[in-house]
Amino acid sequence: MDHRQALSERVFALITTAGIHPAGATPFESKDATYRVLPDDSAGAGFTMSHASVNFDRTGFQEDVNVVFPIDRFRELRDGGTIGGLASAHYSFMGAGLEPLAYEHSVRALAGILKRDGVDTAFLTPV
Repeated sequence: MDHRQALSERVFALITTAGIHPAGATPFESKDATYRVLPDDSAGAGFTMSHASVNFDRTGFQEDVNVVFPIDRFRELRDGGTIGGLASAHYSFMGAGLEPLAYEHSVRALAGILKRDGVDTAFLTPV
């Protein structure tokens, strides 16, 4: 990737650690290092959160998914020409209960998917 590439030419994928997934998809379990696919054409209101931390306040997510997964803001950036585009899918991990190395296998697999999808930039929302 050319780091000088303009934002208006870049394709973005969103990756969150909020433990969200489409309603009806397999929920995250305790110590789950896998990811869930969030199709780009999904409506944020159709997401469920199965984040396992008892200390996690879900109020913001319940009021506006963009707090943890800013899909609507990125669609606005795309539609306004600020960014070049969005990937066909975005991804969610559950960011609780595991050491970073536990995610290595899933992250490596996801990197290959992002590359095949033509993603130039990943925007991470740690939760």
